Amino acid sequence: MTVAQKSYRVLVADDHAVVRTGIKQLLEAQPGLEVCFEATTGVEAIEHVRKAKPDMVLLDLTMPEMNGIDAARQIREISPNTDILVLSMHYTEEIAREVLRSGARGYMLKSDANAELVTAVNRVRRGEQYFTGLLAATMAENFAQTKANGSEDSAIAGTPLTPREAEIIQLLAQGKSNKEAAAVLGVSTRTVESHRNHIMHKMEFESFSDMVRFAIRKNLVEP
Repeated sequence: MTVAQKSYRVLVADDHAVVRTGIKQLLEAQPGLEVCFEATTGVEAIEHVRKAKPDMVLLDLTMPEMNGIDAARQIREISPNTDILVLSMHYTEEIAREVLRSGARGYMLKSDANAELVTAVNRVRRGEQYFTGLLAATMAENFAQTKANGSEDSAIAGTPLTPREAEIIQLLAQGKSNKEAAAVLGVSTRTVESHRNHIMHKMEFESFSDMVRFAIRKNLVEP
């Protein structure tokens, strides 16, 4: 008696029902792939991951409440074994770099989904990366190489901080509240709180005062 192979469980997060339906039909036509949950916001996707730990999350880049990159960062913290593939309407090298930094394994254009989505999912499932188009693939390879060599560009030399994290430190060290910083950056207060917690952990700050002193040392704010 053979044991049935366990399905690879995928959560689809996109605020457009037509897109979710199309993705579900594409994936569930393949043996061994199962769309186990659907989400309409980044926050909802995170809650599903927290409860069910799916094998993969397909994340739309632009969603209500929290964008795909910020959601990817939280998902990586909550469930490190969950693969992440980010979907977008547009490609830029800057976005691709942020996708890589977020911990996602892949980034593809929605316009390529009909032809490439199943291939992308299967490659990520095997532990590989997948990026839309030759240009994105080249960029990803170069970025991965510089990261491996310890020469990854940073917003602040000698630190692992991203440009957005540097902005958050600067705003908070200037005395702005989480809500005020969120208004300046055009994101949710929850997103700022998430970045703040991630910064504290990444930089091993024991208190907010440590963050302020760091900002002063790096000339992000006036002493």
